[in-house]
Amino acid sequence: MENGIAKKSLDFAIRIVHLYKHLTKTKSEYVLSKQLLRSGTAIGALVSEAEHAQSKADFLNKMNVALKEANETKYWLILMKETEYISKEEFNSINEEALTLIRLLASIVKTTKKNLNRI
Repeated sequence: MENGIAKKSLDFAIRIVHLYKHLTKTKSEYVLSKQLLRSGTAIGALVSEAEHAQSKADFLNKMNVALKEANETKYWLILMKETEYISKEEFNSINEEALTLIRLLASIVKTTKKNLNRI
């Protein structure tokens, strides 16, 4: 995984897995954390799939879904903070990475759409 978004999404997924393990082990929280685990790890999986997309449209679709998953992850992180499953410090640390992924994915989607419209 050479490119920036692939590396960032993998690193983020690793942090999400560690957070999930922490939440299930120390807080016995299984429902919300499972949602966070699913959406937070799906981002990298979709980016990885997009690397070998069958077409530009397929690439755009996978990146768009990755963006949706990143936004959903942001929601679960906010909910975890607001319900005090994670501290503000924990939230701030991981949320910054989530926002970076959202910005990168939104830029990729926008650029890809623009390029597809030129064809």
